[in-house]
Amino acid sequence: MGRILFIGDFVGSPGRKAVKKYLAEIRESHAVDWVIANGENAAAGKGITGALCYELYQAGVDRITLGDHVWDQRGFSEELDSLENVCRPFNLPASVPGRAYETLDLGNGKTLGIATLLGRQFMKISSSCQYEALDALMKLDDVDFWFIETHAEATAEKVGLGWYMDGRAVAVIGTHTHVPTADESILPRGTAYLSDAGMTGPYHSVLGREVAPVIASMRDGMPRRFEVAQHDVRICGCLIDFDTETGVATKIERFRRNVSSQN
Repeated sequence: MGRILFIGDFVGSPGRKAVKKYLAEIRESHAVDWVIANGENAAAGKGITGALCYELYQAGVDRITLGDHVWDQRGFSEELDSLENVCRPFNLPASVPGRAYETLDLGNGKTLGIATLLGRQFMKISSSCQYEALDALMKLDDVDFWFIETHAEATAEKVGLGWYMDGRAVAVIGTHTHVPTADESILPRGTAYLSDAGMTGPYHSVLGREVAPVIASMRDGMPRRFEVAQHDVRICGCLIDFDTETGVATKIERFRRNVSSQN
């Protein structure tokens, strides 16, 4: 058996600092074998850099996934090909930089593939059909089992992918909305599912940003600078137990660690 801790989207320095301070203890106390984390908002709440990827590795994150903010930090596209243990969304054009998926050695001769699929509803970045992308993933012969992240705005897209991959993936876990959902389940054929893992960052906020300017902009439509908030910091995600010989998930539970606002 193996246990994965998946950590939802980092939001700026509060999320990074929380993981740097607490992840080692969490790994030990929850008997975590591997940590996968979405890092796409790690740099001031928008994008990530190579230096921040290494910072997260040193904190104990094994693999980093990205999302629709993959290109937001200037120069990151030039760094991405050289970065190990990080993958950009699989259903972006094949011509863009970066690894389309990552792998984990399960230690028993089996390999777990990790891939992120971008949703197509209400998203500003162009991507191809998730279902066609998943069919292509299933044909790859260097991976025994798959961990699928669905980075999407629309819940229906995530639920649909969960059912489509039931019995073909260890887990289908949603990200992007920054709001953790309560629909964790093991689907009938043994795939763990959760619509959104939530964010790792400040919850005294509007999706990680200071409350007042966001509300003001919603009221009058005027542009404002949305700084990353600082308080009520939480590490959110999920724990997944699975059989490393068969790839069948046996348990999924939501994970939340409230940490000091001053960590």
